[in-house]
Amino acid sequence: MQTRRAIIEAHGGPEQFRIETVEIGDPGPGEIRIRHHAVGLNFIDVYQRTGLYPMTLPAALGMEAAGVVEAVGAGVTHLKPGDRAAYAAQPPGAYCDARVMPAAQVCPLPDGISFEDGAAMMLKGLTVNYLFRRTVPIGKGDTVLFHAAAGGVGLIACQWARSEGIRLIATAGSDEKCQLALDHGAEAAINYRSEDFVARVRELTGGRGVDAVMDSVGKDTFEGSLDCLRPLGMMISFGNASGAVPPFNIGVLGAKGSLKITRPTLFTHIADHATCQQMARELFDKVTSGAVTIRIDQRFPLAEVAEAHRALEARRTTGSTVLIP
Repeated sequence: MQTRRAIIEAHGGPEQFRIETVEIGDPGPGEIRIRHHAVGLNFIDVYQRTGLYPMTLPAALGMEAAGVVEAVGAGVTHLKPGDRAAYAAQPPGAYCDARVMPAAQVCPLPDGISFEDGAAMMLKGLTVNYLFRRTVPIGKGDTVLFHAAAGGVGLIACQWARSEGIRLIATAGSDEKCQLALDHGAEAAINYRSEDFVARVRELTGGRGVDAVMDSVGKDTFEGSLDCLRPLGMMISFGNASGAVPPFNIGVLGAKGSLKITRPTLFTHIADHATCQQMARELFDKVTSGAVTIRIDQRFPLAEVAEAHRALEARRTTGSTVLIP
């Protein structure tokens, strides 16, 4: 059986992508073969392509997708041929028509969720799950600052926070993106291009600061984010869209109010099969209940993956982006 897949042979810009056709076989023990109906696009894919997260090359990229299971290997009991399924999982390689991959982090997809929504929601939605439920205690009445809130992760986070009574202050790079965050459940939104987000957060919190900052932007927002936290607040740095955070003096955390900081990754949280499946069920419940709606604003054919990356890096996207094999 043959499949098309998008690979890179060197780190660099979107022009590094090449579509190749390769043979795939049957799954081995603990593996499945899945045929994709939609593939998700994420900033981690950009980090891997550029070399910020170095990879052994040549490499196929892509971390999430949804489709139909075609075959299962020995020992796989939670999936069977014909099942609808979705995943966010290692190793990369989702930019393809079909693949053989480990089964542990592939999750049964409820009938009420489309393949496109499944592909667009797994990495982003599971990220929101661990940010709100598995990183620091956050509950009803707490306040969080969420950067890049009009993106795929951000719009899910706005809705998730609203569904749990959490006050979310959003930042985004235009008035239109700020309105998008408000429409999806943010209590307030700050255009960081026209406003000082630190001063505005202090104003919105009566000078107290927020309980947690969730920051996937990185270099451009890191120092300001620390200044938005209340004493003993938690800085959650989970991405580097503007570049890696430079080294800093850890003593700053003490001087700014005994702050806490963490740099989590989704793949630590979902490494355990049972935990991954539970987190997926919690996410699916949010979507099937209507508490969270997945917004897909961009669709590209798999063959146009380079253009999809250009749009994402140029911040020309809102919501989620999917590739269609």
